[in-house]
Amino acid sequence: MRQRALIEQRPWLLASLVAGISYWFVAESWIPGLYLIVWKGAGVALLAVYAWVHHPVRDAHRIALVMAFGALGDMVLEVSFSGGAAAFFLGHIAAIALYLRHSRANLSASDKAVAIALVLGIPALSFALTRNADVAGYALLLGGMATAAFASDFPRNRVALGAAMFAASDLLIFSRMGPLADSAVPQLLVWPLYYFGQFLITVGVIGALRRKGEFAAP
Repeated sequence: MRQRALIEQRPWLLASLVAGISYWFVAESWIPGLYLIVWKGAGVALLAVYAWVHHPVRDAHRIALVMAFGALGDMVLEVSFSGGAAAFFLGHIAAIALYLRHSRANLSASDKAVAIALVLGIPALSFALTRNADVAGYALLLGGMATAAFASDFPRNRVALGAAMFAASDLLIFSRMGPLADSAVPQLLVWPLYYFGQFLITVGVIGALRRKGEFAAP
């Protein structure tokens, strides 16, 4: 019954899962480059469509914009690393703006410690992995996005966890420039951490908006 409900009520979400999971299996296949680039972008692009089509409120459309920038970054990375990074940069700005609109009312001392560790630790680790100031500059915004997600009132077991998975995926990408240059670990983990991180962020934000009564649509 739940599977049928997913198909009937959330076809875009189901299509995203199919595209996102299947891409992991075909990423190193014989499929021509252009088709593979579109396939890569489809998983997160369909999350954007899901958030936009079924949820007629501005914050749902804001998370759709975040996912649209992510999908654009996924595809552009295949032809231009700096261009893809720019798309993700814009996506992080949009995400931070959304999370700040939903800031958690009271943060405990331990919450503040985690927030500081994220916003400083992610760029510091990125620089340690790459010795590249440009990468560290991008990672400062990445850390800001993860920190804002953690400090928001969105459910941490979805949105903050998803943001942390996104950050971990990027750190594995950076590790290819340094200590894990010859390792298969990044190749195996980058995509599932990234895609399911984006998935958790989307469903977490949409679910929270629904519980707040901002809309009644599925």
